Amino acid sequence: MKSEQSILKISKKAFIQSALIILALMIVAGLLSQAIPSGSFDTATVDGRSVIVPSSFRYTEAPVYPAWRWFTAPVEVLWGPDAAVIITIIVVLLLISGAFALLERAGVLKALIARVVLRMGDRKYLLMAVVVLCFMLFGALLGIFEEFIILVPVMIALAYLLGWDAMTGLGMSLLAVAFGFSAALANPFTIGIAQRLAEVPVFSGIGLRALVFVTIYVILCIFLIRYAKKIEKNPSLSPTFEDDENLRSRFRLTREELSAQANPKLKGALTWFLASLAAIILISIAAAFNNTISGFALPLVGLFFLIGGVGAALLSGMKVKEAASVFGSTVAGISPAIILILMAVSVKHIMTNAQVMDTILDYAVRSIGHASPYGAALMVYGLVLFLNFFIGSASAKAFLVIPIIAPLVDLVGVTRQTAILAFAFGDGFSNVLFPTNAALLIGLGLAGVSYLKWFKWVILLQLIVLIITVLFVLLAVAINYGPF
Repeated sequence: MKSEQSILKISKKAFIQSALIILALMIVAGLLSQAIPSGSFDTATVDGRSVIVPSSFRYTEAPVYPAWRWFTAPVEVLWGPDAAVIITIIVVLLLISGAFALLERAGVLKALIARVVLRMGDRKYLLMAVVVLCFMLFGALLGIFEEFIILVPVMIALAYLLGWDAMTGLGMSLLAVAFGFSAALANPFTIGIAQRLAEVPVFSGIGLRALVFVTIYVILCIFLIRYAKKIEKNPSLSPTFEDDENLRSRFRLTREELSAQANPKLKGALTWFLASLAAIILISIAAAFNNTISGFALPLVGLFFLIGGVGAALLSGMKVKEAASVFGSTVAGISPAIILILMAVSVKHIMTNAQVMDTILDYAVRSIGHASPYGAALMVYGLVLFLNFFIGSASAKAFLVIPIIAPLVDLVGVTRQTAILAFAFGDGFSNVLFPTNAALLIGLGLAGVSYLKWFKWVILLQLIVLIITVLFVLLAVAINYGPF
């Protein structure tokens, strides 16, 4: 049996760095819960979802929430209101990790990527641009984000084979799908729900959003291509150089070796895996149009990826005993990510248990009501950006914010379409910046990259995107972006 290092493993250093950052955020959330008075809005049920009733805020008696519970919150979330979602995320992470390790060990992954590279020839930057466009379109049109985390390791392996690093692979996949989700053309989970709640024609105003999409696509491609060329010239400049070195050597193939990956023995395994991928894509597309399927999309994606990985490994000739060993060792290597995820989601748990989220929302809403049109639009952006630190779900934030914001912006001279654009920006881009986002932690865990390295790598790009999107929001106010 091979004893090679698993491609999916969180290093001790990466784990400690990420855990310390999230621990600091938990303490900050706890301090805020003590400093901010408790309060709540009344709620009503709309389309089966709880929606805040505008102008119903009232201060309430602060619940007893001692400081020691800040540190037990990562365990308490397992029986809290979000427990089902959290457990699903953890299980899917383990299934994806084990299945991917089987694909890599059996040679199926290398065979798949070899086919892609051989067809593209030496046009690797064109390949990068096409991959980024595909990921962005899935996010922008279908609202797919978490479901495509399964492809992060595949893109990292592709980056290795092309002479790049793990960061480039993360950029082509995680960054691309998240940025597409944010620069939404017809994202049903941001634009669709927000426009319906604001009583604006669904998916209207696509012209300006198309310009936003193209702008973000060009910025991301320039960022990734410039970085990839820098790494090609001097691989040691990569923040993950030492961690990548052993793994990169396993995907560094000559043209003759690439051709050899078309081994007939792997043909059936590759066909099985591609069929599983097709099923995953169909599930993701169906989830964008069907609420029932949407609720089960993530576990179904994990299940089909497991079926694809196990089936492909066995078809390639791997013995059941070896497959079980590979799966088990990989799950053990990735398991520290579970602790990080529990710590991350506990930040929201602390704030909601102290009943201060509604107080923050009320303060922001009152500030928006007294601002100029330009200031109000930017405040909507800032409010959603703040809430995204605690509430990752786009649809949950839409039901929380839009019923209050929509009638309020009418009074200050901002179109509802502009408010929805600001909502989409505030909701999306920071999904791959805030360490409280479980999907980001899963992606980094699959790549074995610490949050601190990721933050340093992506922060300049995020600042550029922030400036660009602020300018688009100001433009929307200036042109009275509509209809409505």
